[in-house]
Amino acid sequence: MMVGTVTMAQGKRYKDLLFDKADVLTDQPYAADTTSAANRKANLFDLYTPHNDEVRNRPLIIWMHGGGFVFGSKRDDNIRLWSETFARRGYVCAAIDYRMGKKSTLFSFGKLIQAAYPAVLDARQAVRYFKEHAAKFGIDPNRIILAGNSAGAMMALQAAFSNNRELADSLRIKNPAGFGTVNDGPTKVMAVVNFWGGIYNINWLKNEPTPVVSVYGSKDKIVHPGVNKGTYGGQAIYEKAKALKRPDDVKVFEGYGHELYRHFNPLPLHPGKAGIRRRWLEAGQFAADFLAKLI
Repeated sequence: MMVGTVTMAQGKRYKDLLFDKADVLTDQPYAADTTSAANRKANLFDLYTPHNDEVRNRPLIIWMHGGGFVFGSKRDDNIRLWSETFARRGYVCAAIDYRMGKKSTLFSFGKLIQAAYPAVLDARQAVRYFKEHAAKFGIDPNRIILAGNSAGAMMALQAAFSNNRELADSLRIKNPAGFGTVNDGPTKVMAVVNFWGGIYNINWLKNEPTPVVSVYGSKDKIVHPGVNKGTYGGQAIYEKAKALKRPDDVKVFEGYGHELYRHFNPLPLHPGKAGIRRRWLEAGQFAADFLAKLI
């Protein structure tokens, strides 16, 4: 079928790959706070839109990369893959960078997760920015989805279900005001895509009715699918959702670990392997099927 000057495949918008490619606008700021060069660099996004799409008022997915809050980029291979393929389904996708902790905290779990706090504030800011500029980007401010893998998924979950005060208390942040406002409540979004991430307090799921679609590997030792070190993974989230009678869904990749690797090794990552890419695409399709039912 033809839409404008672009040839579209047959299928269902938001579920199937309809557009032949996505257009990308890079390194755009989403935060007005430019108090430091580091913040100016951190608070940037790349925007992916369906090529020659004439539809406006589209859902937006904000994608947040993993990396334990100390590594990673909005241009990681998996983030680019999901941003492009979801844009080809008809979404607008914003892949964001965010403030991260120091690499010296990598081997201190307590300090590592504290870096989640400013990252969550950045996720909230990104949602505010796109709601304020919805007309400019052709998006529906009432259909914004937070999505991410690993640390990015943790950001999405904490932003959607916790308020800043309880998050700061949970992470034992001594001076939360030093990172920004402490008064924000849960960020109102349409859904959360949780790729092998977790929430810090399972009872926060009661704060909002936001649906969550989770994907994880059954042998994930980085973010345990159940409960480990005060983090509740995809399995625990899904079980709590069932108890709350919510429409969440979950997909498990049996025999695989973190990031859907057979044997996860973050130094270095090998995202170019065909099997890993295939599993990332499969995870994306599962999330797309779930989101299409909501839309």
